Amino acid sequence: MSTTERISLKEKIGYSLGDLAANLIFQTLMTFLAFFYTDVYKIPPSSASAIIFAGGMVGAFFTPVMGMIADRTKTRWGKFRPWILWTSVPFGVIAILAFSTPDFSTGGKIAYAMITYILLVIVYAANNLPYSSLSGVITGNMSDRNSISSYRFTGVMIAQFVVQVVLLPLVFIVGDGDRAAGFEIVMGFFAVIGIVFFLITFFTTRERIVPSKEQTSSVKQDLSDLFHNRPWIMMLILTTFIFITMALKSGVYVYYFENYLDQTALATFLTDVGFNGFINSVDSMFESMGFVGFHWPNDAPTSGFSLFNAVAILMMLIGIAFSKGLADKYGKRDVFIVGLSGALITQFLFLFLAPDAIGAVYVLQLFHGFFYGLTIPLLWAMIADVADYSEWKNNRRATAIVFSAMAFGLKVGMSMGGAILAGLLALFGYNEQAVIQPDTAIQGIKLSMSVFPALTFLVGLVSLIFYNIDKSMEVRIEKELLERRGSSVTEE
Repeated sequence: MSTTERISLKEKIGYSLGDLAANLIFQTLMTFLAFFYTDVYKIPPSSASAIIFAGGMVGAFFTPVMGMIADRTKTRWGKFRPWILWTSVPFGVIAILAFSTPDFSTGGKIAYAMITYILLVIVYAANNLPYSSLSGVITGNMSDRNSISSYRFTGVMIAQFVVQVVLLPLVFIVGDGDRAAGFEIVMGFFAVIGIVFFLITFFTTRERIVPSKEQTSSVKQDLSDLFHNRPWIMMLILTTFIFITMALKSGVYVYYFENYLDQTALATFLTDVGFNGFINSVDSMFESMGFVGFHWPNDAPTSGFSLFNAVAILMMLIGIAFSKGLADKYGKRDVFIVGLSGALITQFLFLFLAPDAIGAVYVLQLFHGFFYGLTIPLLWAMIADVADYSEWKNNRRATAIVFSAMAFGLKVGMSMGGAILAGLLALFGYNEQAVIQPDTAIQGIKLSMSVFPALTFLVGLVSLIFYNIDKSMEVRIEKELLERRGSSVTEE
């Protein structure tokens, strides 16, 4: 089979389900981990910051090790697919443990949270690094690679919708008002779904691009290739700061709605736009079906938070739909620059919104979602291009080490973003035991919603200026690698 054979719809969907499964957990970590530690498990913000940073850094430094292991894995299924199979069940079990709340002392809670979080980020790396690397060996066709990324990140958006729109209300519903019990039950659902989807990914995908049999490599060579690869260095910076931003801004949303926005104005807005009426109809429908225990939470912050994320995800999906066509025409880098610039500007503008400017909050989020959506399928497709660039330049392919370095940036970014948020809450005086937060804490939440994520987005934007794989180079690399590989066939 040629490495440029067009990939079937079945394989694209099967591959995308793996990211949907992983993101049920990953999106929960980005959106709710700080909130879960401070407001559900009642860990002080300063301790939560230390847990998120230390645990995340362990996962980050394990990721390149996992890349070296994966690149040297040899099975009849390939290098990367077996890791998706082997880690599926441990991933689900540890995710449940990480969002459980055993009744320990404060010190015991901190120790339990640290241990379970470290285990979770390690198993995440062992699962998601090979999964991401798989996209670089499914096909060598650049257009199909863009298409696979679009399917993949549609799966991400579905998971993000479930987590950011439905999870918090579900926590209230299944926990009967007990958020601790609700989180544990919902994570149990996610674990079962994730295991099934990982297995589907394993059985529906194939690895078609493999290093030549005569290729030899060492860890020293792999690392030397990386640090002489300018596109890789730029992508590492970009990935790190993108995920610092995502963890920071996604994590602050729930605090923004619960503490910054005017609750009366928010409740009025939800009624005026018809959201409350829609929810009442849904409640009535479930009651008529016999689900008498199903009632959407009545508090405005929960509903406002869910609608806020829903409109963003809708616009992200529209951005994703435009992304492939624009990338095919103009190149991934240039489209990423435009999308990230728009996302930066709209995020910064939240600084100027008053607590009762509810309509403006949602309008800004609509634009932000569209601009950021343009970038979503491109990040990992560009990393796959960097793996091709390394092969093109060095005549040796080391897919997983390239992806693991980017996954390292992701882990560092996520841990730093979550730790920065929890640290900022502590710095500005947030009190996890208080019903009403001090003015300094409210100001910190506002800045964490606007200025701080705009600054970290800016660093990522600057790195793109120095990323030299533009559209013309994409075409050249694809053409010359195809000539080198010929029409080699890789059979399992």
